[in-house]
Amino acid sequence: MTDSRKLVLKETAIVALGEAICVALMCGVYALLGKFDLSVVLGGLVGCLVATGNFFFLAVIATLAADRAENQDVEGGQKLMRSSYPIRLLAMALVLILCAKSGVFDVIALVLPLAFVRIILTIAEFFRKKGV
Repeated sequence: MTDSRKLVLKETAIVALGEAICVALMCGVYALLGKFDLSVVLGGLVGCLVATGNFFFLAVIATLAADRAENQDVEGGQKLMRSSYPIRLLAMALVLILCAKSGVFDVIALVLPLAFVRIILTIAEFFRKKGV
């Protein structure tokens, strides 16, 4: 396994773990507010999967684009990154809208995990060893 693949898997694992912790905390807040039910758990799980999946595919595409740039195909790498964004956005929107429309999932719990990724990456960067 190449170093870039190991890095993608490592970073995705960090995001997945962070998402699980944040969703658990979110469920705790819902419980404190007296709003906790199965729809919150299901919304949190799907939101967590969507956010982690989006991060994983972004990391894979970025790695492929970097590989192209290393092979003197900078324009190809840029096109790959640009074309992946609307596809990932559309896939996320489709899943989230279908879930929200079903009435089975709490909409806030469904969408909130998307915001957790930024927080997780910021915290992970704070704990990262220098030079790594």
